[in-house]
Amino acid sequence: MAVSGASTAGKGNVPRVLRKPKFARLRRPFLHASWHGPAPFYKGGRSPNRRDSRFMTKPRFKRVLLKLSGEVLMGDQQFGIDPEFVMELAREVRAAKESGLELCLVIGGGNIFRGMAGAAKGMDRAQADYMGMLATVMNALAMQNALEQLGVDTRVQSAIQMDAVCEPVIRRRAERHLEKGRVVIFAAGVGSPYFTTDSGAALRAAEMKCDALLKGTSVDGVYDSDPKTNPGAKRYDTVGYDTVLADNLKVMDASAVALCRDNDIPIVVFSIREKGNLARVLAGEGVQTTVKGNG
Repeated sequence: MAVSGASTAGKGNVPRVLRKPKFARLRRPFLHASWHGPAPFYKGGRSPNRRDSRFMTKPRFKRVLLKLSGEVLMGDQQFGIDPEFVMELAREVRAAKESGLELCLVIGGGNIFRGMAGAAKGMDRAQADYMGMLATVMNALAMQNALEQLGVDTRVQSAIQMDAVCEPVIRRRAERHLEKGRVVIFAAGVGSPYFTTDSGAALRAAEMKCDALLKGTSVDGVYDSDPKTNPGAKRYDTVGYDTVLADNLKVMDASAVALCRDNDIPIVVFSIREKGNLARVLAGEGVQTTVKGNG
């Protein structure tokens, strides 16, 4: 300890005492134990750093798009929207989001109106498709309502502008919603006729740079033939994009599969009707079929 004789400070000319900082000798060890340097080792040579595999498990996906067929929202009904079943689906989505996942949704409109069915009965195809797009907006609003009742912040973006009920599709705004922990539901397909909601889902998955496109349907995967009519149909665990296109397997329409192939987005097909199945699929478990490049 030293007393400065060159100057004094304070009342009564109390001499200023110069001393080393209390923790001066501890600075270097703390720096070495920080994120900027190697952490100290415990017994066995392992580091207690949080990046150690014992302390943190890498999730299977970071951002996914979940495509739900409109028929799923019917529950056990023959038509329309079953609020109780929509709430069950919303609980599945909430559980997925609470795992740290960034989640987008696309919902079909077949439970209300399907454009191709209308065209088959004599309607103008473009007009019928626009009606189908409006049905997807209704389903999106129903899902938004269920999610927000569960405390999940949700935004609906429509490819057909209707500012009174939802936002227009703006990619960078949607990315910001995801970064803030919100669920984004894309409605109205691609906004043009002659494209299905499958194509809309593939397009949004590519735009949002999703790690995978999950398709939740009433069946538990992709089969080589219709399992409803052929009891001996074989279910694939994995299958390639080109096989799906060449064999005309009924996964998604051809343009959606091709878009996923060109952007290397795996398609995971599973049954959404089984309770808790979404969480199992996200964990790499449960019954599912993955469509990818080297299937």
